Amino acid sequence: MGPAWVGDMVMAHSLFQLLKARDPERALDLIAPPATLPLAARMPEIADAIVLAIPHGRLALRERLRLGRGLRGRAYAQAYILPRSYKSALPAWASGAARRTGYLGEGRFGLINDIRREPPGGKLKTVDRFLLLGVGPGEPVPEVPVPRLRADPEAGRQCAERLGIDLGAPLLALCPGAEYGPAKRWPARHFAKLARTYHDRGWRILVLGGPRDREVAHEIGALSEGVCTDLTGRTTLLEAVDLMALATAVVSNDSGLMHIAASLHKPMAAVFGSSDPRHTPPLDDRAIAVTLNLDCSPCFARTCPLGHLRCLGDLTPERVEAALEAARDPARAAVRSDV
Repeated sequence: MGPAWVGDMVMAHSLFQLLKARDPERALDLIAPPATLPLAARMPEIADAIVLAIPHGRLALRERLRLGRGLRGRAYAQAYILPRSYKSALPAWASGAARRTGYLGEGRFGLINDIRREPPGGKLKTVDRFLLLGVGPGEPVPEVPVPRLRADPEAGRQCAERLGIDLGAPLLALCPGAEYGPAKRWPARHFAKLARTYHDRGWRILVLGGPRDREVAHEIGALSEGVCTDLTGRTTLLEAVDLMALATAVVSNDSGLMHIAASLHKPMAAVFGSSDPRHTPPLDDRAIAVTLNLDCSPCFARTCPLGHLRCLGDLTPERVEAALEAARDPARAAVRSDV
């Protein structure tokens, strides 16, 4: 049972790699909602992708049970439930999987019969919390390959041609969205200034995101005097993956696209405001997390509780540019650190 958030699904790829490495003959099927399931097409470890066609936030107990019962013929030996919600465990329980591994979450006694507990002391990285489901109780977090989505270069080139993107110049991909809330979004004026800087050096600037990011993309375009190609809402998730793979460098908020860029080994400056780069860092040595480390952050709030959003407003384009240039230099990016 896979996550409902794009970034979490990318990080879950580490678990899928671990399971496959420990038992290469194991067939791994993935159940996930439409928002994240397409990424399975870029994960060679996944044998079958099964859609959980239930709108986000709906309990839909009957539908979840029906989905699980429909899988009984597959005779699963084990199910891994990555989300913590009660409803997410229902299909695994109904499928008849003998062993159902997950965290207790919302009091899932019975639904989960292989209950895992996080080790005491400190908050685990999200990726480590996933990985602990793939080892025996008490085993330490293993060293495994970082998430590595497989892009389709030809599909990316065809998409670029359809959208009128010039591939003859360096490409800077800007990812200004963050579903969680405005406290994770670097200001549009900063994105715009950075866009102008790289455009003046001969780069092409792409703005990637979903339909909800159109407003901020429009603002960036206006403030940068039209130097950006706005692709928000114009690509599918997989097209965004394939286009990101063509980018020379990426600047992103802490978002699903940040994790996609990291999985593609793109030089990246990853901007953190209310969230914590120690908790959900970009998992790649060419990505550099940029944060001011203010006393009030990380607060993990959706909107700034103090009303000033200094953690992002005071983070200048020049500082993010310095991080991006460091990420583009393999010798400097080899030592991952905040700038």
